[in-house]
Amino acid sequence: MKNCVVPLLALIATAALQTSSLAATFDWPQWRGPNRDDVSKETGLLKSWPAEGPKQLWVYDNAGLGYSGPAIVNGRLYTLGLRGETEFLIALDANTGKEIWAAQMGPRYPNDWGDGPRGTPTVDGDRIYGLSGQGYLVCVKNDGKVMWTKSMTDLSGKVERWGYTESPLVDGNKVVCTPGGAKGAIAAFDKMTGKLLWQTKEFTDGAQYSSLIAANHNGGRQYIQLTMKSIVGVDANNGRVLWREDWPGETAVIPTPIFSNGHVYVTSGYGVGSKLVKIGPGNRTSEVYFNKVMKNHHGGVILVNGYLYGHSDGAGWVCQKFDTGEEVWSYRGFGKGAVAYADGMLYCLEEGGGTVVLVEASPKGWNEKGRFKLAPQTTQRSKRGKIWTHPVISNGKLYLRDQELLHCYDVKAM
Repeated sequence: MKNCVVPLLALIATAALQTSSLAATFDWPQWRGPNRDDVSKETGLLKSWPAEGPKQLWVYDNAGLGYSGPAIVNGRLYTLGLRGETEFLIALDANTGKEIWAAQMGPRYPNDWGDGPRGTPTVDGDRIYGLSGQGYLVCVKNDGKVMWTKSMTDLSGKVERWGYTESPLVDGNKVVCTPGGAKGAIAAFDKMTGKLLWQTKEFTDGAQYSSLIAANHNGGRQYIQLTMKSIVGVDANNGRVLWREDWPGETAVIPTPIFSNGHVYVTSGYGVGSKLVKIGPGNRTSEVYFNKVMKNHHGGVILVNGYLYGHSDGAGWVCQKFDTGEEVWSYRGFGKGAVAYADGMLYCLEEGGGTVVLVEASPKGWNEKGRFKLAPQTTQRSKRGKIWTHPVISNGKLYLRDQELLHCYDVKAM
């Protein structure tokens, strides 16, 4: 009997490890990941890259035109793209890049900086939600069947200069987005039927290009959004405005707000800067700081261990202290672009030439651990367009997009 104990224990341990391995999936179901903060909880990734960069696994060449990012769940990748005169929600095998289906969303959104959709789809169970450039909110089942469609212009929304760029928020039984306009800037729909549940009649700002986030605070659930004129929190149950702060937006307001420990951080470009708002008892707000340390255009800002990282127009790549707003360091040796975070590292994508760098996320300074150049690159990009789709890290893979070309790289450590 004793001779059987060790093999039996080894078998149990092996089975436990296998179960743990199977359970440890790091899906990316929506814009900026599971928590809409561009922070992955994944570990076991490369901490440095070889001279040629990480191994490229596949390139898919029919994602269509546009700047939509990927959402990845259960081995499938979903994105939006323009083919001909129609925008599609497209499903691929995330491991091979093979197309599974494509569902029509609406007509082409035309723009001098590049035609096509801008938002990232959101995956919830067996349904996927996407917002087209012209403002069609579409619910598609995971077999490619369109379940319902709603138009933002029917809700008083207006297609702004760069179209609708929001990535829909799915929360509980609702899908929420920002049509903007006189009937209410923010709207919530029943995610199964598309029925309008509420619209924020007392908050009527025009839509900009930011995406909503959800937060639990002061004993309730609220949705937080940034527009040209406002930072606002509304009650998730009915859309009632809980608090509002002024925001002096210029030209375009794009980055997603960040919520942490009862505080909301926002930033935008065109010389505006960044602001931290404290949401106190009774949802009374106060400004903690407003400065120009971070002027993030659209590449995103990431909060890690009390420090913010992102590109600031005119200053280069910046590390900013979240609670005080002070600059910790700045670095001008790498061009403007987008950023994501995983396993202690920043993945920075330079928008002009497509160079990708791996950098330690540290308040000590810019410490680069490898770089490579995205290849091949599209020949279909507008002359005014750049590589604006944010990097995504999911299940040991790095996903990058340049218009119709979707790239997948292996970044898992051996």
